[in-house]
Amino acid sequence: MSSGVAAFLILPIFLVIFLSATPVEPAVASIDLGSEWMKVAVVNLKPGQIPISIVINEMSKRKSPTLVAFNSGNRLVGEEAAGITARYPSKVYSQVRDMIGKPYHYVKDMIDSLYLPFDLVEDSRGAAGFKSDDGVVYSAEELLAMILRYGMSLAESHTRSPIRDAVIAIPPYFGQTERRGVLQAAQLAGINVLSLIHEHSGAALQYGIDKDFSNESRHVIFYDMGSRNTYAALVYFSAYNSKEFGKAVSVNQFQVKDVRWKTNLGGQNMELRLVEHFADEFNKQLGNGVDVRNSPKAMAKLKKQVKRTKEILSANTMAPLSVESLYDERDFRSTISREKFEELCEDLWEQSLAPVKEVLKHSDLKVNDIYAVELIGGATRVPKLQAKLQEFLGRKDLDKHLDADEAIALGSSLLAANLSDGIKLNRKLGMIDGSSYGFMVELIGSDLVKDESTQFLLVPRMKKMPIKLFRSIKHNKDFVVSLSYESAYELPPGVFSVQFVEFSVSGLTEATERYSARNLSSPIKATMHFSLSRSGLVSLDRAEAVIELSEWVEVPKSINTAETNASNALNATETLNLSTEGSPMDIQDSKKEIPNTENETNSSDVSAEVNDNVGAETEKVLKKRTFKVPLKIVEKQIGPGVLSKEMLFEVKTRLEELDKKDLERRRTAELKNSLEEYIYSTREKLDDNEEIKKISSQEELRSFVEKLSEVQDWLYTDGEDASANEFEERLDSLKAIGDPIFFRLSELTARPAAYESARVYLGDIQKIVDNWEKNKPWLPKSRVDEILSDADKVKIWLQDKEALQKETSHFIKPAITSEEIYDKVSELQDKISSVNRIPKPKPKVEKAPKEEESTSKENSTNASNSNSDENSTQKDQSTEESSSSPSTNVEPELHDEL
Repeated sequence: MSSGVAAFLILPIFLVIFLSATPVEPAVASIDLGSEWMKVAVVNLKPGQIPISIVINEMSKRKSPTLVAFNSGNRLVGEEAAGITARYPSKVYSQVRDMIGKPYHYVKDMIDSLYLPFDLVEDSRGAAGFKSDDGVVYSAEELLAMILRYGMSLAESHTRSPIRDAVIAIPPYFGQTERRGVLQAAQLAGINVLSLIHEHSGAALQYGIDKDFSNESRHVIFYDMGSRNTYAALVYFSAYNSKEFGKAVSVNQFQVKDVRWKTNLGGQNMELRLVEHFADEFNKQLGNGVDVRNSPKAMAKLKKQVKRTKEILSANTMAPLSVESLYDERDFRSTISREKFEELCEDLWEQSLAPVKEVLKHSDLKVNDIYAVELIGGATRVPKLQAKLQEFLGRKDLDKHLDADEAIALGSSLLAANLSDGIKLNRKLGMIDGSSYGFMVELIGSDLVKDESTQFLLVPRMKKMPIKLFRSIKHNKDFVVSLSYESAYELPPGVFSVQFVEFSVSGLTEATERYSARNLSSPIKATMHFSLSRSGLVSLDRAEAVIELSEWVEVPKSINTAETNASNALNATETLNLSTEGSPMDIQDSKKEIPNTENETNSSDVSAEVNDNVGAETEKVLKKRTFKVPLKIVEKQIGPGVLSKEMLFEVKTRLEELDKKDLERRRTAELKNSLEEYIYSTREKLDDNEEIKKISSQEELRSFVEKLSEVQDWLYTDGEDASANEFEERLDSLKAIGDPIFFRLSELTARPAAYESARVYLGDIQKIVDNWEKNKPWLPKSRVDEILSDADKVKIWLQDKEALQKETSHFIKPAITSEEIYDKVSELQDKISSVNRIPKPKPKVEKAPKEEESTSKENSTNASNSNSDENSTQKDQSTEESSSSPSTNVEPELHDEL
């Protein structure tokens, strides 16, 4: 099973950056993109930070709402948009993820069922567009790009470094258009998507990364009920043996065996039951035939409180509901029991078991074969849902080893780290994920009959990803390749046609006309190269016409035999390569693909010798040549599809303008806050500090206070809509008056402290010199005298400045500052340190007398001869030992001449 391992991951305890010539990103991110919430995780290599962590937003929350709003000309995303949902429900766009790639009527029905008062229009693709108050129509991809960019900005704030690479987690039921839409939105957000990952695969990575399956394989079901969908994924965890550095090691891996879902069942369904219940109750209280459902603001307020009530019921048997000014200035208060809530959702509990039942049915497993059922998703916290699962599975307790909210984001970050260029993790975990849908291919063209050769299954359901495939067909005219889902009964939500894309393949007719007059050795073929990417996208990557010709070529008779043999060998090889196509339409793995050569290939190098043997006698030999002509492919999306190039350019330009506007808005807000903070803090300093009167005149203080009041009045009147530059000008004008005052105030205490510090240090200099004379007599006297002279100069300078400062008024700029004093003393300290570092001179070595020198030479010569004899003896012994060994080749040693 190890041969099928698609990816390897390593436990993120030790993270290292590979050294390379090109710089690598210091961090990567993962985004768990939900219908209502988004969780972001980062793998960060900066020292002192946690290697893998969940990002918190500006409100210190670990998940952020997937909302976008446009209000008063400003764009609000995430928490900012959530703050105005109840007041302006028509301006805050939600459920954006589930609108990607959906037709207009599907989106319209969805938002009506959720009481969302959006102004929808149908765009040129047939998809839904969102019209804001200023008349601008935004696509779902554009809104999703804003949400993704918000998530990446949170990641960058968390790591304090730019991040471009990310993995995005999506539901398994996403179809081709939805996946392409998510990737296109990420592109608009400036994100380099390393891969899309199914949510259950992210959870499986987080589950298996710290476990050992070498002694026991296991089947685990990951049950996820989110806001709008529910699915159950069957994952098989096991281990296989591999070799590392010559040693056998056990490597863990998992394979997704199956996944089943219900796209119209989630936590929102439960909340809507409560909304309908409380709406009916409020209508009865109100009377007069009024229906609160017709008020978008009232429904937005009610849904917000119902969400809290449902969360309370998960931990309590009773829960209150309170909404102020729900409708017509009337408050609404009520309570509901858990029992009543479970009664309202009675039919949902049985539906929630459907994904688990289907997974077991299609995998031929029984409940007892399942090792664990891990719960993920916020809606799995509902007690009744857990009780139904326990009853069906026959278990007292369900498995809750994973964080229901964060497991997908954390597991996806492991894949992001593994796919990045510069991160190495330290424990392996093989990952094999499969395609959620099967895909069919139909070839359409003249003279093409509908049979198993023109209509076939390209990718079976749960086929491992990624993979490359190719297919050949004997045909000589242009044709169309149609890709569709395998089953009309298992389509992505909002999709009503099995066909999703067409590829027009042209150039085959032209190639046929060009080569048909020549001697064809076999019919012309068209080879199509398909791929199923890691993100689950299937596509036709390229196509080519394969043409085989037979030609008579003159060759010298002397090499006729060799030529013929080489030609036969080549023909055999070519026949072997193309025989995979002979059984007309068998799909082959990319490892067996025909090499892609656009130029014609010769069958033998021997023909190159013909020119060298022009004068020799020749004869004609039949040879085969193969040509591969690239064919042109034009893609056509079926259904809403993704944004066209023209729409993409328009959206990108608009997003750049919004980004600039947001940047200016944030700058304006920061400067406004800085101005407001300066006014209040300055007033507090002026009111509470009596010392300030010593350094500032009454007239100066009064003028400053008046200026503060003037700017404060402007701030809360005309300044409400002022620009960033205006706030900056007002702040600079106040600082021009206040900074000199507060500087003099600080010098009132800092300068005497600097005086005292300088005097103490100058008094200690003589002690330093005395210590040098005692312990470092080698120090040059000139350098020591220079230190004493400089110290006297500093003393005189300090006395002069101190006298000048006494004559200077405290209301004007000081004659000397504490910083100047410290700088002067610091210069003297540097000179003293320089002298103190002068090393002690090395003692002189006296030469030995001549007699002793000659004696020592003789001794050294005798010793040298003795050593030479010993070395020679050792070498002889070594040579003898080496020669006695028959398996060793000894090279003669080289010696310098003596």
